[in-house]
Amino acid sequence: MLERNDQSNLLELSQYRYSLQDVEEPNLYREVYPYSEVPKIPFNFRRVPINMPKDIWITDTTFRDGQQSRAPYTVEQIVHLYELIAKLGGEKGIIRQSEFFVYSQKDREAVKRCMDLGYQFPEITTWIRASKSDFELVRDIGIKETGILVSCSDYHIFKKLNMTRRQAMDHYLAVVKEALDAGLRPRCHLEDITRADFYGFVVPFVNALTDLSEEAGIPVKIRMCDTMGYGVSFSGVALPRSVPGIVYGLHHYAQVPSEMLEWHGHNDFGNAITNAATAWLYGASAVNCSLLGIGERTGNIPLEAMVMQYASLRGTMDGMHPEVITEIAHYYTHELHYHIPPMTPFVGENFNVTRAGIHADGMMKDAEIYNIFDTEAILHRPANVSISNTSGLAGLAFWINNHYGLQGDQMVTKQSTVVTEAKAIIDRLYEAGRNTLMSTEELEGIIEELAPGRFHI
Repeated sequence: MLERNDQSNLLELSQYRYSLQDVEEPNLYREVYPYSEVPKIPFNFRRVPINMPKDIWITDTTFRDGQQSRAPYTVEQIVHLYELIAKLGGEKGIIRQSEFFVYSQKDREAVKRCMDLGYQFPEITTWIRASKSDFELVRDIGIKETGILVSCSDYHIFKKLNMTRRQAMDHYLAVVKEALDAGLRPRCHLEDITRADFYGFVVPFVNALTDLSEEAGIPVKIRMCDTMGYGVSFSGVALPRSVPGIVYGLHHYAQVPSEMLEWHGHNDFGNAITNAATAWLYGASAVNCSLLGIGERTGNIPLEAMVMQYASLRGTMDGMHPEVITEIAHYYTHELHYHIPPMTPFVGENFNVTRAGIHADGMMKDAEIYNIFDTEAILHRPANVSISNTSGLAGLAFWINNHYGLQGDQMVTKQSTVVTEAKAIIDRLYEAGRNTLMSTEELEGIIEELAPGRFHI
C-alpha cells in the first residue's frame, strides 16, 4: 500500500511491522562486545537521512541520574539549582523538563518546593522502576509525566531480570498501562538500547507502546538510553551502535514522532556530546542532560555543552541566558565544594585561560585570535592567562591589564618597566626550582612592590 508522507512529500510503501522475536538464548552481540577486548564498531554502510525536527530542546536529569554518582543534594541545594536551570533555559523553556527521584521524604519535599515556585519550565517530572509499588509513589503527587525503566537489551532482560523477552515486554506494558489509566504521560526509558536487538525487541515493543498510547489518547515518550556510552554517530555504522540508525528506526518503523523521542547518553567513550547532537540531527527533539555532565561512571551529557550545541545548530540562544552557566559553576565550586576539572569546557577554571606566552601575545593584539568566542559577553568570563615560566612578557602584560581592568593609555605593554622587572623576579623563582603556577596573591604582591599604589582592583 502506498501512502504519502507529509514530511518528505513523497509516496512511500506502508511500513513493515516487526514482530517480537522471543528467542531462547540472549543475543549479546559478542562479535561487537567481546568484553575481553575493546568493543568493535561494525559498518554496514546503510545511511539514513538527516531529519532535524522543527523544534528541539533540552531536558535535565541533574536530580535523578546526576545524583547517582555524588553525595545527595540537600533540599535547599536542589531548589537553588532548579532555579538556576530555569533561569538558564529562559522564558521559551529550551530546558523543558527536569526529573526528580521521589523515593525518600527529602526527595518529595524537594519536588514540592520546586513545584511551589510555579515555573512553567522546566516542568517537573519523576522517575520510577517498572513496578506497581513505584507507580503508587507518584500517582497522587500531582506530576503529569513520569519516567519508567524498561530495560531493553538481552543483557538486562535475561541476565538481570531473569525473564524472556515476552515476559519483560508484558511486564513493562502492564505498568505503562497503569500509568495511562491514571492519566499520566509515561516516559519509557529504554535502558541499554545500544546493546539491544533493535528489530527483534525494541521496535516491536515500541509499536506495542504506540498502540497503548493511541487507545488511551495520551502520548508515550521514548527515551533512548545509551547506558554504557556505546553509541556511535558515524554514518554507515551498523545497529545496535548507530545513533542515526536508532533514531531513524524508531521514527520510521515505529512511527514515534520527533517530539516523543529523547536521547539519553553516557560518556564512557567520550562521545556523549556528539551523540546527543546527532540524535537532534536525525530526528529526536529532546536530549537529556545533567549539570556539568555529572552522572554514572564517566557522566552524562553536560547540559551546558548542549546549550552551546543548540546555539550553534540554531544560530541563536533562543532566549536562553548562557551567563547563568558561570553562576552554576561558581555555585558548584564555592557552595557545594565540588571540584570541576580545570580544563572542562565553559565551566572549568582554565577553559578560556592560556599559559603560553605566544598565545598571550596574540590575545594582547586581539582576544579573538585565541578565545573561542566573546566569553566575557556570553558567559561573563573574560579570557585570561595564568602565569608561569612559559608565560613570557606578553602573558604577564596581559594578566596585569586584565586583572586590574586597565584600558587605553593606562594599559601596560611588554616593554613597560613594571612588566620587565616583574618578569625578572618570576624567572628567578622558577630558576630556583619553583614548579607551580603563580597565584593571584603572589602576583599582586610583586606588582605592588614594584609600583606602589599604581594599580587598584
